[in-house]
Amino acid sequence: MSTTTSVSPDLRRIWRGARVPLGLLLLIVLVALALVLSRGGQLNGDLEPGSYEPRGSHALAHLLQEEGVDVRPVHTIAEALQQADGGTLVVTAPERVPDNGLPDLRRRVAHLVLVAPDAKALSTVVPTVTTAGTTDVRTLAPGCTVGAAVGAGTATLGGMLFRTDDSEARQCYRDGRNPTLVQFADRTGTVTLLGTGAPLTNDRLADDGNAALGLRLLGDHQRLVWYVPSPNDPALGDGQKSFYEVIPSGWRYGAFTAGIAVVLFALWRARRLGPVVNEPLPVLVRAAETAEGRARLYRRGGAAGHAAETLREAARTRLRTRLGLPREAEAAAVVEAVSARTGRPAAEVGGVLYGSPPEDDAGLVRLADELDTVEREVERS
Repeated sequence: MSTTTSVSPDLRRIWRGARVPLGLLLLIVLVALALVLSRGGQLNGDLEPGSYEPRGSHALAHLLQEEGVDVRPVHTIAEALQQADGGTLVVTAPERVPDNGLPDLRRRVAHLVLVAPDAKALSTVVPTVTTAGTTDVRTLAPGCTVGAAVGAGTATLGGMLFRTDDSEARQCYRDGRNPTLVQFADRTGTVTLLGTGAPLTNDRLADDGNAALGLRLLGDHQRLVWYVPSPNDPALGDGQKSFYEVIPSGWRYGAFTAGIAVVLFALWRARRLGPVVNEPLPVLVRAAETAEGRARLYRRGGAAGHAAETLREAARTRLRTRLGLPREAEAAAVVEAVSARTGRPAAEVGGVLYGSPPEDDAGLVRLADELDTVEREVERS
């Protein structure tokens, strides 16, 4: 034979204890959704013309549009080849462009701007130029005859250094003997190499002559194709993306935040009473002994409040039956019926049946006596 003893709180107590954490969790989810939705179509990433982040380039793209330049952001080689029809093309990450993409792009535009190109990109576009290491990004003077550099004056350059022996190359913003801006101009068009994209970013655009340099380099034609190569370009592979890759980063961040909140809530609830335990009994135990054993457990655990609520709920159940009230009768109805039957004041009856829990065992004993007295008065009436 076995018996099942439940010491877990009822639904009302669970709700009272859980409503604050659940409210906080709901608030976190709503805030995360609001942040994601408020981003709208905004993109992110370095030198992204639609990004408002410090490393983005929305400010420069906006200035170019105000000057009448048609700025067209693209992210794949197919889009770049389709949009590149004369004008200027800036490539923010040449090392990500698929093979043979840069030579094809150069033939299609009048001005090609490469930001921090690697050795492979240089060999396919301007083989006479090689890399010469890197340097710190800082304010440098132009020291050349390139119109955009002369008009801008000092600018925030550095990053990748270039080396060339081509007499046709115009070299600007030198760090020692090596330039950080190189420009070629011939009958096929113009190619400009920038050692860093710092002067084009939102956080550096207002420094030195960065805004003037960006406007003059990228705004020399009516159309500007702004190519931010994507690692997910189908031309780089089979074009298939995992489910994780197609989820926007904002949603991933919101789900991660909500997951942390759920884990913390679970840890908080883990300190509560455990589940119901089925305990087999080797012998038949009388009900009085079971009640006494449970009472001892309550006393040992200092659970006078829980024991008091158990006594009150049992008394309320019996009183509802004797008074002919439904099981779902509210506290006010029970108190009013008991008060009318016994003649006791409603406040006194409410204190006995629904009052605050006792602070010690003596208060629990007094409460049990009062409940017995109320039940006897109702029964006698």
